[in-house]
Amino acid sequence: MSFDIEKAFSDLEQLTSAIEETENEPYLESLIFALRAIQTEEPLDLPNQKTEESLASLKKSFLNEDITSESIRKVIQLSLIKGMKGSTQHQHVVTPDSVAMFMGYFIQKLMPETKQFSLFDPASGAANLLTAVINQVEADVTGYGSEIDPTLIQLAVESANLQKVAVEYFHQDSLTPLLLEPVDTVVADLPVGYYPNDEQAAKFELNADEGHAFSHHLFIEQSMMYTKEAGYLLFLIPNFLFTSEQSDKLQKYLRHNAHILAMLQLPLSMFSSEQHAKSILVLQKQGKDTKPPKETLMAQLPSFKDVHATQNILKKIDDWFKSEK
Repeated sequence: MSFDIEKAFSDLEQLTSAIEETENEPYLESLIFALRAIQTEEPLDLPNQKTEESLASLKKSFLNEDITSESIRKVIQLSLIKGMKGSTQHQHVVTPDSVAMFMGYFIQKLMPETKQFSLFDPASGAANLLTAVINQVEADVTGYGSEIDPTLIQLAVESANLQKVAVEYFHQDSLTPLLLEPVDTVVADLPVGYYPNDEQAAKFELNADEGHAFSHHLFIEQSMMYTKEAGYLLFLIPNFLFTSEQSDKLQKYLRHNAHILAMLQLPLSMFSSEQHAKSILVLQKQGKDTKPPKETLMAQLPSFKDVHATQNILKKIDDWFKSEK
């Protein structure tokens, strides 16, 4: 059975909008009801025949055994992007697919022989990044996600259920203690800003000397705490991470606890302005048998639409991995 992503998105949009109108709920909350309705026999008060047909069509396609998890994720992601466009909350943003694909590719290169590993996203949101990476790597992955926003974590749960992806979620402030054994790998699109809980921040090495600590610094430290020795961490970071205030402390912390393997700057064309531009930072947690790379991989990634330039950068990354072995 061929799967039409655009048709499925159109059906999901029709169903979500109908729930939004009849239940008088915001779009993202309505999307939770819609995803739940596809998986259950929960009765819905649907306004018309067209919406009932959309639901029936979604059940038929999403619950088909031949459909891939990745196809389902892509449909849900389109709905998330639509819903988050109208959102005023800054945490309601979706990590671009190209970033998720690149992180998945890099993890595969770091652990080519690994058949099974655990993966944690401490800022999982609706888990688009987490599930995109899980779907991409050729290994049996046990996923974990932590998220404080109740709407986003419900979306994450419904999305993972539909994708049949094994993820355990923690609904909590990710910077408080987690009931989680250290994992092999961490991925995160770091929340940028100040962390308001000064009492909790005081428990971190990267707490600010005065005023609020940066949440993006604390997320790095928290992630290191829940990573095994020699494990890998891939963060989407703001380009100003190592030049802004409090960055001296962060650099010192990383020198003592991690090896910086790579810093890959994303194309500026992906961002609304230079000050919002981001990079992928790849770290390895220090362990007794780890050593820093002979050379940190630094690269400016091209637009992923430029096939020739992308092939060149992939070759550069391949060469770097060969030289590091």
